[in-house]
Amino acid sequence: MNMSRVSRAKERLVVVGGDAAGMSAASQARRLKGPDELEIVAFERGHFSSYSACGIPYWVGGDVSDRDELIARTPEEHRARGIDLRMRTEVTELDVAGGRVRSRDLESGAEAWTSYDKLVIATGARPIRPPLPGIDAPGVHGVQTLDDGQALLDTLSRTAGRRAVVIGAGYIGVEMAEALLNRGYEVTVVNRGPKPMSTLDPDMGRLVHQAMEGLGITMVNDAEVTKILTGEDGRVRAVATEDAEYPADVVVLGIGVRPETTLAEAAGLPLGGHKGLLTDLAMRVRGHENIWAGGDCVEVLDLVSGRERHIALGTHANKHGQVIGANVGGGYATFPGVVGTAVSKVCDLEIARTGLREKDARRAGLQFETVTIESTSRAGYYPGADLMTVKMLAERRTGRLLGVQIVGQEGAGKRVDIAAVALTACMTVEQMTALDLGYAPPFSPVWDPILVAARKAVGAVRAGGS
Repeated sequence: MNMSRVSRAKERLVVVGGDAAGMSAASQARRLKGPDELEIVAFERGHFSSYSACGIPYWVGGDVSDRDELIARTPEEHRARGIDLRMRTEVTELDVAGGRVRSRDLESGAEAWTSYDKLVIATGARPIRPPLPGIDAPGVHGVQTLDDGQALLDTLSRTAGRRAVVIGAGYIGVEMAEALLNRGYEVTVVNRGPKPMSTLDPDMGRLVHQAMEGLGITMVNDAEVTKILTGEDGRVRAVATEDAEYPADVVVLGIGVRPETTLAEAAGLPLGGHKGLLTDLAMRVRGHENIWAGGDCVEVLDLVSGRERHIALGTHANKHGQVIGANVGGGYATFPGVVGTAVSKVCDLEIARTGLREKDARRAGLQFETVTIESTSRAGYYPGADLMTVKMLAERRTGRLLGVQIVGQEGAGKRVDIAAVALTACMTVEQMTALDLGYAPPFSPVWDPILVAARKAVGAVRAGGS
C-alpha cells in the first residue's frame, strides 16, 4: 500500500509535460477543482511552458520579433493559479503499479519520487534525427521547442556564412526554408520524396515545388542524405547525398517528428502502429483508469478513414488538454477524432489540406474519383483576384467527400475549413454544392472555388458509377 497516498486527504494530479496539452489539462482541472480538493504537480524539462511551437519558424524568420510573444502563460502565472509547475525537471520513470513518477532536477541532478492519484502524460514529440554521420555536429538543428529555436537563432547570429540546407520538405521544412530565406540565407531543401509537402498528392506538391523555386529556393527532390560533412573545426560544412554535396553553414532538420513515448513504452502502456499512446474518447489511456494522455504523444482516430493516425498539431493538443482537464476535474468531455486539416505557407503561397490523399484512400480500401479545378480567390474582375488550385476526392457511387487540397495565393488556405466541416458532417459532394457560403466580389466568385470543385466532383461520381 502507498502510505503517502493514504496520508493525503486530497487527490494529487501529476502532469508530465508543461506545454499545450499538459498545461491545458492542468488549468482546466484547476478551474473545476480548487487547491483544497486537488493538488496539481507538473514537470517540464525545458525552460518554457505553454508556448506555441507552431510559431517558432515565424520567430526565427523575424515575423515575430520577441520570443515571449509565443508564450501563452509563464511558469509564474501557472503557479499563481495553484499549479506546482517544476521547470527544468525531467521525469525519468513512470511507476504505474506504484502510482508514482521519478524525476530529476536538470540543474542540480537531484532525483525524487512523486506519487499521484491521477496522471497526465503530455510528453509531446521529438524531431526525427536519422543516425547519419555528423548529425550531432555543431550547426545542425532540430526545431521542436523554444529551446531549439533559441539554439538555432544563436547559431545564426554567430555564423558568418549565409548558406543553409533544410533536410526534409514537410510543414516544418517548408516553413523553415521561408524563415531562413527571410534572414537572407541562400537556401537549399533536400527532400527524399518526389515533391515537397508529402501531405499533398504529388500533382499538388508540384505546384509547391514550382513556387519555392520561383522564390529562389533550390529544391533537390528524390535525394537521400547520406552524411553531414564537417570542417576542421568540427562544425557542419555540407550535406551529402549519394550524388552531390550541398555547402552549408547551418543545417535544419525538417524531416518530421515522432511521438515521445519512451517513458510510456518502458512502463508498458499501450502504443499504436505509429508508436503513439492509445486512448479512449475521454483521452484516458486504454486499460488505465487514472492515466490520461494528450498532445503530440498520442494517436487519434481519423474520422474519414476510420484508422488511428499520429498528427502533431497545437490545435489538437489544446483540445486534448481541455478534455482531459474536464474529466480529471470531475466533469465529462470527449475528443471524437480528426479529419486531418492543416494549413501552411511559404512566402505568398498558401498550402492546405484536409481528409485523405489518394494513397490514403487506397490504403483504406476506398474507391474514389478525383477532380482538380483552377479558380480565383475573388471575382475575376475585382482587383487582387489570385489564382488557386483545388483538388477534391469523392467516394465512388456514394459521392461522400474524402479529401480536399488547396494551393494558391492569398485567400486560398483558409477555404479548407469549409471542406473540414463537410468532412466532419460526412457530407456528399452533391450536398456541398448547395452550401450557402458568403459571397461578395472582394471575397469570392459567385461560385466559390470549393463549390466549383464539388460540382465537378458530382459529375465525376456520376460518370464513374455509370
